[in-house]
Amino acid sequence: MSMQHIRDHYRVPARRGARVKFTWRDPGRLGTVVASCDQYLRVRFDDNPKVIETVHPTWELEFMEVST
Repeated sequence: MSMQHIRDHYRVPARRGARVKFTWRDPGRLGTVVASCDQYLRVRFDDNPKVIETVHPTWELEFMEVST
C-alpha cells in the first residue's frame, strides 16, 4: 500500500516527514514518519533514532499539527 492509500483508507494525514506522537505508554513518544510498509507506517522515534519502528496509523498514534 502507498502512503496515499493509507491517507484515503484510514483518513489520517500520513506523509513522509510528518511528526507523530505514539501514545501507548506515558508520556508518549515523538517521532517522524519515514515510510510506509503495507498498511503500516514506519517511524523513527526521537528517543531511539537508530531504529525505525512499524506502527499502525490509527492505533495510539496522533499526528502533530504543522505550524506554517
